[in-house]
Order: sequence, then C-alpha cells, then structure tokens
Amino acid sequence: MTRLGQATVDLIVHRRRSWLVALLLVLVAGGVIGAMKEATRTTSALDGLPVGAESTAVVEALQTFPKKEGSSAVVLYTADNGTFDDATVSTLRTTLQGKIAGPLQVSQDKTAAIGIVPITATGNSGISTAVKELRATLKASPPAGVTVQVTGPAAVQADLGAVFEGANTRLLLATASVVALLLLITYRSPVLWLVPLLVVGIADRLAAVLATHVLKTFNVAWDESTIGILSVLVFGAGTDYALLLISRYRDELRREPDRYAAMRYALRHTGEAVLLSATTVVLGVLTLLLSVFPGTRGLGLASAVGIVVAAGYALVVLPAVLVLFGRWVFWPVVPRVGQAALVDQRSFWRRVGDQVAARPRAFVIGTLVLLALMAGGLTQVRSGLSQTDQFLAKPEAIAASERLAKSFPAGNSDPLIVVTEGDPAAVVAAATTVPSVASATAGQRTDRLAQVSVVLKPEPGSDEARTAVRDVRAALHGIPGTLVGGTEARGVDAADAASRDRGIIFPLILGLVLLALLVLLRSVVAPLILVGTVILTFLASVGASWWIFTKVFGFSALDVGAPLYTFLFLVALGVDYNIFLVTRAREEAVEHGSRAGMLRALAATGGVITSAGILLAAVFAVLGVLPLVVLAQIGVIICLGVLLDTLVVRTVLVPAIALLLGDRFWWPRQVTAVRATPTHAAVQPGV
Repeated sequence: MTRLGQATVDLIVHRRRSWLVALLLVLVAGGVIGAMKEATRTTSALDGLPVGAESTAVVEALQTFPKKEGSSAVVLYTADNGTFDDATVSTLRTTLQGKIAGPLQVSQDKTAAIGIVPITATGNSGISTAVKELRATLKASPPAGVTVQVTGPAAVQADLGAVFEGANTRLLLATASVVALLLLITYRSPVLWLVPLLVVGIADRLAAVLATHVLKTFNVAWDESTIGILSVLVFGAGTDYALLLISRYRDELRREPDRYAAMRYALRHTGEAVLLSATTVVLGVLTLLLSVFPGTRGLGLASAVGIVVAAGYALVVLPAVLVLFGRWVFWPVVPRVGQAALVDQRSFWRRVGDQVAARPRAFVIGTLVLLALMAGGLTQVRSGLSQTDQFLAKPEAIAASERLAKSFPAGNSDPLIVVTEGDPAAVVAAATTVPSVASATAGQRTDRLAQVSVVLKPEPGSDEARTAVRDVRAALHGIPGTLVGGTEARGVDAADAASRDRGIIFPLILGLVLLALLVLLRSVVAPLILVGTVILTFLASVGASWWIFTKVFGFSALDVGAPLYTFLFLVALGVDYNIFLVTRAREEAVEHGSRAGMLRALAATGGVITSAGILLAAVFAVLGVLPLVVLAQIGVIICLGVLLDTLVVRTVLVPAIALLLGDRFWWPRQVTAVRATPTHAAVQPGV
C-alpha cells in the first residue's frame, strides 16, 4: 500500500471544498444515526455457548420439553437465629406451594431450606423479569426470623444482565471523559481537543449503527457488551489516528506557510501509517469469525466495521474540519513558520534515542530480560472462572450460593442436567456410581427424551467439579443418546472450545498481521521483528497481570476468553505504534540513512506515540467501570501491554534492534540516503 493518492488528498483538503466534504460526511452520519438507529435483537441462551458442544446440545434439547425449562432458580431460606422449627417449615412449604418442582428440602442441621423454581421465560430480559418478580413476591412478607434469597442459574443470569442495564451509556461517558481529559492534557489548548473528540464521537455512534445492522444482515449474534467494547475500540483507535495526523500537521505548519499545503503533506504521509494500522487491525479482528462462540464472532465483525469507520473519519473528516480553522486553533502554543520541526529539536525523545544509539546491544539485552521476568507469571496462570467469581461486587445470587453450600451439597444450587433417549433409571443408576455425585433424580420426559438432574458434591467452578463433569460423562457414555449439560458442563465445554479457538486463531492472527506487514512494508526482517516484539509484549503483560490479579484484586483464575481477546487487541493494536515509528523511520532513512532515520523518527513520533499509547491504555482500563471480572481482566492486560509496548518496546527495543542491524533492518528493500535536504516536492502547491 502506498501513500494516499494526490487526487484523494486534493479532494479532502481544498480551499473551497474542505468545508463541503466535512459538512456532507457529518450530515450523512447524522442522517444514518438518526434514521436507522442501532439494530436490535433478542438475545439467546446459545449466544455465549460453543457451537457443537455437548452442553449446547442439551440447551437446544430442553426447548422440546413441555415446560421448556431453559433455566431454574433456587429459593434459599436461612434461619436468622438457631434452626427452623416444624411450624416455620410448614409455613415455608405453604409459601412455595405450586411454585417449586419437587418438595421443599430442609438441611440436616435445619438452618436452611431450598426449593427449585422452574423458569419458563426465555431470553435474558424474560429471565431477568421472572427472577425480579419471584424475589419481590417472596420478600414481600417472609416468616419472622427467616431470610429469603434467590440463587441458581436463572438468578445468576439475571444479576449478570443487571450489570449491563445502562452499561453502554456509563461506558461511553467514561470513555469520552477519559479521552477528553487526555486530549486536553496533550494539546494544552482550550479549543483543539474538541475537534478530534467530536469527530471520533460521531464515528463511534455511526460505527454502532452500521455494525449492528451488518450483524443483523448476516445473522451474527451480538449483545450489549459487544457495543460497549466496540465504543472503547473506536474511541481508542480513532483518537490514536487523530493524534498522529494532528502532530504531523502541526510539524508541517512550522515549515509551510499555507495550512492547506501543510495538511496535504501531513495527510499523505500520515495516511500511509493509518492505513497500514487499520489494515492489520481489521485483518486481526476478522479472525474472530472462526470462533465457535457466536458472541465472539459478533465482536469480530463489529470491531472490523468500527475500525473502518474510525480510520475513515480520521483520514477524511478530521483533516477537512481541522484545516478550516487557522493556526489559532493550536493556541496558546501556535506553530509558526521557521520554528524547528520535531525531528530537528533536541527533545526528550531524541535524547533517549541518543542513549539507545550509544549502547544498542545493552538496551536489547536489558529490555529482553525485563520482558522475560515479567512473563514469569505465566507459569502460575490458572484459567476458568466459575459463575460465583464473575462479579467484582458480590450480587445476591452469588452470596446465596455460597451460603447454600454451607448446609447442602455445593451442587444443589445448580445441578447437572442430563438429557437421554435411554432409560432414565439407568442414567440415575450410572450417575450415582460416580463418587463425586451427591444424588441423581429423574425429571420431565417427552416421547423421545427424558431429563435427569445430577447434584455434584464439589464446589461449583472448582477443578474437582470440572473433573466430576468428565467422570459423569464417562459413566454415562454407554447409554445411547445421552448428553450432559448444565452450568458446570458448559464451563468445561467453554474451556475446551476456548483452547480450540486459541489454537486456530492465535497463529492465524500472527500470520495475517505478518503477511500484511510483508506486503505493506515490502520488507522481511522488519515485519518479523515487529511481530516478535508484540508477542513478547503480550506474554509479559499477561504474566505481570497475573500477579496483579492474584495479589491485588484477589482473582482466583483468568477467564477462559481473556487470553484470546487480549492477544488479538495487543497484537493488532500494539503493532500500530511500531508501524507509526517504522514508516516515519523509512521516510527519514531515504534522506538521512537508516541509523539517522531511526533516531529522527523516534524524535518526531516519540511524543505523539506515547500520548496515543497512554490514551489507548486508559480507554481500555475504563472497562473496569463494569463490575465484571472478565472485562476488568481484559482491561488490565491490554492497559499494561499497551504501556509496555509504548514506553519500552517501541521506545527502546525496536530502535535498538534497528540501530544494530542498520540497512539490514529493511532487507530485502534498499533504503539509502538519496536526497540531501527535505522537500515537499511530492505535494503540489496549494489549490
């Protein structure tokens, strides 16, 4: 890919047309956002389940039963003081009469009692409404001295859904606020920061509308979390692209009296880096379409749409809008013709480059040792969050589940669901031979299928519970047409599916990003080095984050989906900063040679890339405003990884390697000094 063509640049940046281009695209975006709005869909219980898994087949099979019990709630009564007497137990049975499946179960110590309530509602909203109504009814007039709580899979799902009530609005406001603050700090101007913020804000809303309609057209699943992560991605990537363009534009204003000519030159050179970056990110996120999780596929397609919109607005709308203002928009630090450009200033980043140039081998060894030490935590990582560990703040369903486990077998709140075409009695007999099974009970049946509920002894989400699921499946293997599902079984299948996704998508992401860099940079050595450094960054960030999770936040495990998402975004977005650096280094090397070109590129891009990295890290950290452990983990890993990539890898490691290799860094492409002085000859005089 080459720089933006002259005709394209002239169309965007023109004395008489720029305002029209900007106005037209803003009006089109406003029309699309206002007229189409975001598409909607009814979420399904299958959205987060791996296609083809045994537990997924059980969920599908349950829809054929008369009551279509896709879920259930567990009502837990606990004695506030002492134990239940016979009169209280009788009152509880009367209260739950007609609501529960089977009899009220009283614990042996008589401190607690539970009843299983079938939930016939479907979809997240239907289940949430049913659980809210059940809680309201039971808590309206509980017996004296008795506490009532609702847990079980339906209650956990309802509490999880409550996390996303208004979540996108909170996430959008938090993201926009962080971006606004960092832009204000970066530019130190009361006006300039508003321009990229408004442009990226419009791009974000347009991306949400277009992405949801694309997903609906191709019948790809998505939910509220998809749009939330999409906003973070569009704001992060779009603002990064804006920072790069504005920095180059301001630099060109120090050499060019005509702001239109300065913007044309800046756009042609910056456009190449942005297009390279957007291409790698789009290719990366599209690999998620190969996932066996429908929701993950939706995030991949939505992210691709978002990056295309973000890059388009950064390369078309932003230059057209920005050039309409005079130099005063940079006030109070207004660029003037004759001021030294960044590459010629004795800046902090140039001094850093000189230090690296003096001892490049030492810096390579030192940074590699640092990254290796940080990656040491990988040896301790444990994956697989249970339902009780999914929330940063403990909701009622989780608290009740923990209390239930003190008086009943831990699996009582959420038993395994077995669906069989064979004799349910044979299933009960075979299941009870497994040592970790507390009980097995036959339930509903149709002409073809029968249900069996299997209660496990181990704590839900534990390694012992996962082993118990596999043991039950092995014990029932000989009974034809028998499938084991339920929350614990879904956890086992999700872990296996996530491992499968990583095995396919990890190497594919790397291969596609490497191929894109090979084609776009027309080099072999540089792409291999850039991809290698972002892999090191990922390993170091996950390893270091594990210590933060366990020592600071007290997380017991890493969510099975976190490695895939963090790897994708760190590789796809992390390579961006190296692209910004090496494309400028290649440009400077043509005039000054490889060694001087890298140092000049570091001086020119150091400040803006650091600002962009800090901003992107902060934007992903905003995911922590939602009380879900998986989003907090993704946010921390990406935040740390981007900071590492920005402040260590791009600042020290890549320049040090390039300085050691010299012209070999660009092999087989030849990069030699062919011009003595910089020129704007590539840009035609202002129109």
